[in-house]
Amino acid sequence: MSPSSPTLLQDRAAAGRRLVEPLLEYAHRPDVIILALPRGGVPVAYEVAAALDVRLDLMLVRKLGVPSHQEFAMGAIASGGIQILNEQALRVHPIAPATFDDVVARETRELLRREQVYRGTRAPVQLKDQVVILIDDGLATGASMMAAIHAVRVHAPSRIVVAVPVAPIETAEALRREVDELICPILPDWMMSISRWYMDFTQTSDAEVIKLLQRAWQRESGSAQQHPGGSGHDL
Repeated sequence: MSPSSPTLLQDRAAAGRRLVEPLLEYAHRPDVIILALPRGGVPVAYEVAAALDVRLDLMLVRKLGVPSHQEFAMGAIASGGIQILNEQALRVHPIAPATFDDVVARETRELLRREQVYRGTRAPVQLKDQVVILIDDGLATGASMMAAIHAVRVHAPSRIVVAVPVAPIETAEALRREVDELICPILPDWMMSISRWYMDFTQTSDAEVIKLLQRAWQRESGSAQQHPGGSGHDL
């Protein structure tokens, strides 16, 4: 795969713009909320939310990486005490219970840290009877997204949509069975890493996440003031 390959994404913002057209049916709807998986999913989701003129918030998820191979997920955790295990990964890389518990504890601390840094005192968004669109910058094993789906489902949304720029076919099909709709324009047979499908996959910083969220929330606040009573915002 060469850098000039038409399937390569320029960066996360470009990846977000590529998701807009398949999601146009959700534009300008007060019952739609986009939840980004930070950090990398936030620049992608920001572009979608801005183009569709819908709300943007976060779904805090942390991958549980195998200690000897951090990019390989043996599971994931999400806000609300959700924990998903990747049984196949654990068969390939058996982990001692104490080691597994250490990983869970470390990632739980990071999840809580991010919750505080990104949201501060902002109340969680209400998801009941809402159309929830979960967005990340790509999927590998799908463990983090599966945890996000489970975390959203307990709030009884009216519809769950997953939208990602790239994911291996096997992962996409497994997730498709869990949601009402899955959108993924690039479906390779297999993938070593998400970064190989981007020309620029620079790590997203906490500062960028905060900047984009504040920008989105200011836009939503301005929209609500222009159309009092008509936005349906819970944020």
